[in-house]
Amino acid sequence: MVKGAGVGRPRASGAAANRPDARQAVLDAAGELFTGAGYAATTTRAIAERAGLRQASLYYHFPAKEDILAALLAETVRPSLDLAARLVAGQAPAAVRLWALAYADIGLLGGARHNLGALYLLPEVSSPNLARFRAERADLKAAYGSLVAAAGVAPEAVRIRTDLVFGLVESIAVIRRDDPALDVESHVREGADGVVRLAGLPAPTDELRAEAHTLLATLAD
Repeated sequence: MVKGAGVGRPRASGAAANRPDARQAVLDAAGELFTGAGYAATTTRAIAERAGLRQASLYYHFPAKEDILAALLAETVRPSLDLAARLVAGQAPAAVRLWALAYADIGLLGGARHNLGALYLLPEVSSPNLARFRAERADLKAAYGSLVAAAGVAPEAVRIRTDLVFGLVESIAVIRRDDPALDVESHVREGADGVVRLAGLPAPTDELRAEAHTLLATLAD
């Protein structure tokens, strides 16, 4: 397993390294291999071959394998974190905002091409090089906590209910791993409903869901 800054690695030059899609090709290949063969068993050479690049071209974009892991993990949290910031600052009822965040977040983890949420369990996630991912994930959890608190949950219950809510959201990675044929859309909707109920709020209605979908569509514009 390669760690660190990769000092001394050859840097690629020319068309292969500078292809607009080369970086994404590396991420796609790594996502498939990390979630299939396993992170520790996957070499940068294997990633480069799967991506159709020379190994030196891979190092042009990512100095070390851990840098690829960091980029993949960022894809699982940053879109939801950006959405969460807008929802926390919003004026819609807290239950609507909480349902909307859970729906989008579970959908991100469940609908991605590769089951990247399963990588959260890797021991490498505790590496200093992945401190930014851990901080962003903690910020996302804190946003859930803000919405739980805004919904009127008693202060002494906010922390544990946030833990339960966040655990439910991320559980789709394990479920998807065990059931590759998972009906993601049904799970996303039921998961968002479950988040609202775990927070101690009344069961979501069709009206609440419709309002949440409208809110998500507005924020996507």
